[in-house]
Amino acid sequence: MMMMGLVKWVNLFIMFHLFAATKPIMASSDSSKFLNLAKEPRVFDWMVEIRRKIHENPELGYEEFKTSELVRTELDKLGIPYKYPVAITGVVAFIGTKKPPFVAVRADMDALPMQELVEWEHKSKVNGKMHACGHDAHVAMLLGAAKILKEHEKDIQGTVVLVFQPAEEGGGGAKEILDAGALENVSAIFGLHVAPKLPIGVVASRSGSFFAGSGFFEAVISGKGGHAAIPQHSIDPILAASNVIVSLQHIISREADPLDSQVVTVAKFQGGGAFNVIPDSVTIGGTFRAFSTESFMQLRQRIEQVITKQASVQRCNATVSFLNDKPFFPPTVNHVELHDYFQSVAGSVLGHDKVTDIQPLMGSEDFSFYQQVIPGYFFLLGMENTAVEHLESPHSPHFKVNEDALPYGAALHASLAANYLVKIHQDSPVVKDEKHHDEL
Repeated sequence: MMMMGLVKWVNLFIMFHLFAATKPIMASSDSSKFLNLAKEPRVFDWMVEIRRKIHENPELGYEEFKTSELVRTELDKLGIPYKYPVAITGVVAFIGTKKPPFVAVRADMDALPMQELVEWEHKSKVNGKMHACGHDAHVAMLLGAAKILKEHEKDIQGTVVLVFQPAEEGGGGAKEILDAGALENVSAIFGLHVAPKLPIGVVASRSGSFFAGSGFFEAVISGKGGHAAIPQHSIDPILAASNVIVSLQHIISREADPLDSQVVTVAKFQGGGAFNVIPDSVTIGGTFRAFSTESFMQLRQRIEQVITKQASVQRCNATVSFLNDKPFFPPTVNHVELHDYFQSVAGSVLGHDKVTDIQPLMGSEDFSFYQQVIPGYFFLLGMENTAVEHLESPHSPHFKVNEDALPYGAALHASLAANYLVKIHQDSPVVKDEKHHDEL
C-alpha cells in the first residue's frame, strides 16, 4: 500500500512539473517574453517598414483607404480574419478562439492636415498632410502585437479583438465603431498614445480622469464694412471680435472653480483682406475643455452668451455654432479596477520602476467613447531618448517618432490583451457561452 501511494505521489509530481514547463506564454510571469519577441529583427524591422509606408502616405479621417488596405494585406498574410469596412475605413480583426470572452485593443489610423517639415527619407509624400501625432506608429505596434499573438494563438483563452480605427482627430471615429456594433460583447478595451517627452521604455497613466472632454465652436461676428479712415461710418467686427476673445478668458479666470481645470482657447481668427478696409464680418473659432460633463456644458452655455452679448455691445450681430460635425469628446476616464491590472502587467513587461503615474492632461482622446460603454484603460508610451535627440510635441510639423519604441507598444498590447483573458478565466472559471453572446 505504501509503495502504491508513493507511485501515486511521484506521478502527481511529474504531471505538475510537465504542466509548469508547458504553461502558456500569456502567464503574467512570462509577459516579458513578449517584449523579447517584439525586439527580434523579424518583428521589429517589419513594424518599422509598415510604419514608414504609412508615414509616407498620410490620410485624413475617414479617408484612410490606403492605410486600411495595408492593414488588411498584412492581416491576410498573417492569416488573421477581420471585418471590413467598419465605420467607412475601419478594420476589426480577431485572434484566438473566436468565442467569449472578448478583449479589445485599439489603434487610430488618421493623419493631420499639416505640412511636414522634417527632412528625411520617408517624409510625407502628400502635400499638406502629415502623421504628426504618431498614429502611424500606433498602427504598426498593433500589427506587431497581432503577429506575436497569432504565433501563440493556441494559448489564447478567448478572443483578442484588434480595432484599427479611423478619424480620431476630431472625427469621432471611436463613436462610429461603437455605432456599427463592432464591440458589443467586449469585456474591456485598451489603448495607448506615444509620448515624446516621456523616456523610452516608460509608461504613464492614472486611475480615473485622465484627459479632458473637448468641444469646438465657431462664431461669425457681423458688422458693416467701410473705409478704415472713416470708422464712424462703419460697424467694426474686428474690434467686436477682439473684445469677445478677451471676455471669453474671463469665464476661466472669474467664473470657473480654480480647482476644476477648464480651458477656452480661440485659435482661429479670419477677417479682412486689406490694410485700409474694415470688413463686413469676422470669423473666430476655438476649443473648450473640462474634466466633467457638468463643467463642459456650463462652458458651452457661457461661450455662446459671451460671444453674442459682447458683439452686441459693439453694435454687431453674432451667430455661434458648436460644429455638430465635430462631436463632443467626453472626458477620458480610466476604469479603476483596470488601473491595478495595467500596473501589474506593464510592470512585468517593462519593470515596475518604468510604470509611472501622471497628472490629468487637458488634451482629449476619442478613446473616451469606448469607455462610456466598455471598461477601458488608456496610457502613454514613452519614446524619448535624450542621448539621441529631444523630440517635438504632437501636432508639430517637426514631430518625429522614435521607432525604438515600437516593440514596447507591441509587447504591451499583446500582454494586456492575452493576460486579461487569463484573468477573466481565473476570476470566473466557467465562462458562459450563451448562443446570443457567442460572437461579436
